[in-house]
Amino acid sequence: MYIEDVLIDEKLTELQNFYYGQNILITGGTGFLGKILLNKLFTACPGIDQIYMLVRQKKNSNVTKRLEEIFNDPIFDTMKMMKPKFRHHIISVPGDCMLPDLGLSPEDRRILIENVNIVFHMAATVRFDEKLKIAMQINAAAARDIMLLCNEMKNLKSCLHVSTAYSYCPQARIEEKFYAAPGDTKNLILLTECTPDKLLDTVAEDIVKTFGKNLPVGVFRPGIVISTYNEPVSGWIDNFYGPTGVIAGAATGIIRTVRCRPHGFADMVPVDMCVNSIIAASWDIAKKYNSTVTLKENGEKLTQTPKVYNFCSSKENKITWGDFTNKTANYGTLYPTTKAIWYICYANRPNRIMHLLSIFCLHYLPATILDCFSLIMGKKPRLLKTYKKIHRFMHVIEYFAMRQWDFGIDNVRDLWNSLSERDKELFFFDMNQLDWDRFLQQYILGVRRYLLKDPIETMPEALSRWNRLYWMHQIAKIAVFITLAQIAFFIFLKIF
Repeated sequence: MYIEDVLIDEKLTELQNFYYGQNILITGGTGFLGKILLNKLFTACPGIDQIYMLVRQKKNSNVTKRLEEIFNDPIFDTMKMMKPKFRHHIISVPGDCMLPDLGLSPEDRRILIENVNIVFHMAATVRFDEKLKIAMQINAAAARDIMLLCNEMKNLKSCLHVSTAYSYCPQARIEEKFYAAPGDTKNLILLTECTPDKLLDTVAEDIVKTFGKNLPVGVFRPGIVISTYNEPVSGWIDNFYGPTGVIAGAATGIIRTVRCRPHGFADMVPVDMCVNSIIAASWDIAKKYNSTVTLKENGEKLTQTPKVYNFCSSKENKITWGDFTNKTANYGTLYPTTKAIWYICYANRPNRIMHLLSIFCLHYLPATILDCFSLIMGKKPRLLKTYKKIHRFMHVIEYFAMRQWDFGIDNVRDLWNSLSERDKELFFFDMNQLDWDRFLQQYILGVRRYLLKDPIETMPEALSRWNRLYWMHQIAKIAVFITLAQIAFFIFLKIF
């Protein structure tokens, strides 16, 4: 090691030193988690040698062009200023998790085997209603192929498989451990090729356990990942998954009813805190593995079992679905959007019958009337079609919002406590210290700015529009009340 390297090392924290000079492989790097991971690695971990990114080639867009496109996102602005030559440290690797052996060419595979030290496997389908065969290939077969690749890597220090806290949702209590798979995972992947879509569940974690035995491997299970808390900007989000779609729909006045368990806990986590924990977990895996190897060298035989990290809400600092809907509705009225078609007024209705009745009266009925007017005006009707899509999405979210899980988080808590004070500042992920009010306020602003494409400069216009929508909402309620009263009075006269 050169003298200047030693001087740099002395200034770095223990966690930063782990990443210094390392080559990293990332799958899923173009996704939501992947973007924040890239940003954090380049801004908080100096000295990284190369980051190999597995990128799927799309029609009319090669992997290099796809990679360049993601860096146009404003979240990378700070990173570009701090590390202007970051592109010199990123190598795009053509690949596809839907293909055998990750779709890697023999030459690319050889390069990864020779050079990679740290692996973040984050490529997965995030749709909870994905077709089984697609989910098995992306989430399970790709996990197997990554583990097989890791077994060949000559200088592997750590591999982290990013899963989900809901991998074992039939369990009421989910500990940081592996649970029995529904069958032999080695055969399940082959079986799905000739099996009906609804018969089997995903088995990615058991594949990691089976094929990653005695490797420096771990599994990371985040809760429902939503917008950033602090870094690189507060409130950033780039997708409508999870509760975000519901919030965006409510903010624009389209969604008027949701079905949640009011007193159930919503295990949502900020994406930047999630990524900080992922970076720390990879370091922890390597540290624990090296300790095990030392014991083996001293004559004690040990079997290395992959470690599991549940990154979910702290028991001491949780938020209920009722509080979540109330707070987001309140912040939605404080920061309205010019994209709204109606006043924000959505309610949590846990009763299924009341929820379905509300959908009919507040969604389908107005949509049918407005679509009829559109036809009369010679315009294309869209609202009914939009609601059909929204309701399918809401039905998926409803499963998680109406149920309660108890997640063990001891490994994540121990990981946090093992960090130095400087590393805690650089890689903050203590859910005990999360300020939910501030977070949700920034979350609403982020949905407005990044998803609805409505900059903060339009706030005066939005408030003016909001005021008109408010009075239209009140007039509509009065009109409905008068109409119902007249109907009731008419029925009363007919009966008596």
